[in-house]
Order: sequence, then structure tokens, then C-alpha cells
Amino acid sequence: MNNDICEITCINEEKVNRVKTSLAEQNSTDVAKIFKVLSDDTRIKIAYALSVEDELCVCDVANITGSTIATASHHLRLLKNLGIAKYRKEGKLVFYSIDDEHVKNLIHLAFAHQKEVREIE
Repeated sequence: MNNDICEITCINEEKVNRVKTSLAEQNSTDVAKIFKVLSDDTRIKIAYALSVEDELCVCDVANITGSTIATASHHLRLLKNLGIAKYRKEGKLVFYSIDDEHVKNLIHLAFAHQKEVREIE
């Protein structure tokens, strides 16, 4: 028998209704999209790099991730399309940055959490 599941069904209707009401006011699908796009190792590295530096050009990102410029550009475009990153063009260079302080905080929190988990193990 599993020790990590309830052995009987017991529902706290007050808590369940409170959470359901709160969830109904949220857009969980769009939030899931953010986590989905950040679940790729290359994209989380890019997002982290952009959270550490104010902005980086596509060439810098490619060098940081060890990928081609085309691959870095593809990942940056995905981050931009989901509102995680924004870009500006300066001459022949394209610079990307994190679009929102919340995203920057989310990335730093995720890395801090993983560091703590690693230290506990």
C-alpha cells in the first residue's frame, strides 16, 4: 500500500470551494504555457542569462548556450511570443531582455529553490 495517498476519502468542502473560486478567477492555461516554455533546458538557460544581464544580443545568447545563432534565435522568439522576453534592433544587431520583473523573479526563485534542494540531498 502507498503511504503517500489518503486511505479514505474526506473532503474539506470549505477549502475546496475557496480554492475552486480562486482558480476560476485565474488563467491557469496561460500560466502553464509559461512553465512549459521554460521547461526546456536551453530556454531556461537563456531566461536565466537574460535575468542576470539587462540585455544580450542573439550572438551572446548563442555563445552562452553553446548553440548556433539560428537555434538561439528560435528559442528567443518563443520566449518573446509568450511575453517572457522582448527585443530591440540596433543596426544589424538584435538585443533581447526579460519583459517583466515577475518573470525575472520567477526564474531566480526557481534557481534558488533548486540550489536548496541540491544542498539537502
